[in-house]
Amino acid sequence: MESQVTEKSFVQRIQQIQNEFESELNQIKSLKDLEGVRIAYAGRKGVVSSLFKQLGNIPPEERKAAGQSLNLLKQFVSQTIQSRENSLSCRNVKQKIDITLPGEPHYTGRLHPLTQVLREIKLCFQNMGFSIAQGPEVESEYYNFEALNIPKGHPARDMHDTIFVDDNLVLRTHTSPVQIRVMENQSPPVRIIAPGRCYRRDTPDASHSPFFHQVEGLCVDKNVNFADLKGVILTFARHMFGSDMKIRFRPSFFPFTEPSAEYDFSCLICRGRGCRVCKGTGWVEISGAGMVNPVVFGYVGYDPEEYTGYAFGMGIERIAMLLFEIPDIRLFFENDMRFLNQF
Repeated sequence: MESQVTEKSFVQRIQQIQNEFESELNQIKSLKDLEGVRIAYAGRKGVVSSLFKQLGNIPPEERKAAGQSLNLLKQFVSQTIQSRENSLSCRNVKQKIDITLPGEPHYTGRLHPLTQVLREIKLCFQNMGFSIAQGPEVESEYYNFEALNIPKGHPARDMHDTIFVDDNLVLRTHTSPVQIRVMENQSPPVRIIAPGRCYRRDTPDASHSPFFHQVEGLCVDKNVNFADLKGVILTFARHMFGSDMKIRFRPSFFPFTEPSAEYDFSCLICRGRGCRVCKGTGWVEISGAGMVNPVVFGYVGYDPEEYTGYAFGMGIERIAMLLFEIPDIRLFFENDMRFLNQF
C-alpha cells in the first residue's frame, strides 16, 4: 500500500515538473521535438496523467486544493504547447515562401452586364426627371391585367404566356402593374420608371427567356402629348447608343395605351444602311409605347378630361444585347465566367 502524500509535497512536485517542462520547451526547435514533449507531459501515460493517479494518496481534507493545483498545471502545459506549435507553424510557413516568385493574382469583382445597363438606364431617366418605382413580382390578376384594360377572355392575355401561382395570383408578365399601384397612391403629376424582373412561359432560345428584366415608363400630367413621348425615347436612345441614333414609331395596339406604337432604333451595326442583323431594314425593334388609355385612368380615379399621359416599356436584355452586340439572351443567365469577364 502506497504511503500518503501531503498537499505541500505534492504542490512542490507540481512546481518541479512545471520548471522541467518549461526548460525542455525552451530547447524545442521543431514540431517533431514539440510532439515528443507533448507525449511526455500531456500524453495518456505522461507525467501529468501519473500525477492524477497519485491524488488518491493525499489526505481527503487536502485533496481538493492539490487537485486544483494539478488542474492548473494541466491547463498550463496544454496552452503552452498549443502556443509553441502555432509559433513553429508560422515559422515553417515563412521559411517555405519564395519571395522571388511572382505574386498570386487577385481578381476584383465586377458588375453583371445587365446590372451595368440597368444602372445606365436609371441614370438617363433620372436626369430627365423620372423617379424609380418598385412593385411585387407576385401580382394579382387585377393589377397585371384588368386594371390595364385586359379583362378576362381578352386576346391580349394570350400574348403574355402567364405563369399562375394561384387562382388569382401570377408571376407578373410585365412591370406595367407598377403604373397602377403608383397612380392609386399619387395624384398627378407622375413621372416614374419601374424596373424589375418579369416572367412568362416562354421556351428559352436565342431571343426568349421565361425570366427577363423590363423597364416600364409612365408620365401623367396636364397637356402631355405624343411628341413628349418621342422626345423622351430619342433622348434615351442617344444617351445609350450615341448622338447619331435615330428612332421611328410604327402603329400598333396595346389595351392600356391609345394610340399605341412600336418603336425601333436605327441598327447599331450598319447605322441604318441595312445588314443581316436588321434584315436589311436598317431598324431594330425595341418595344411598345403609347398614350395612356383613358379607360386605365378610370381604374385609378384620374380625370381623363384634365390629364393625359404616355407609357413605354423596354427589355433590359434587349438593350444590353444591342449595346454589347450579344447574339444570345441565354448568355446573361449561364454565369459563364469567360463571358462575364468581358464586362
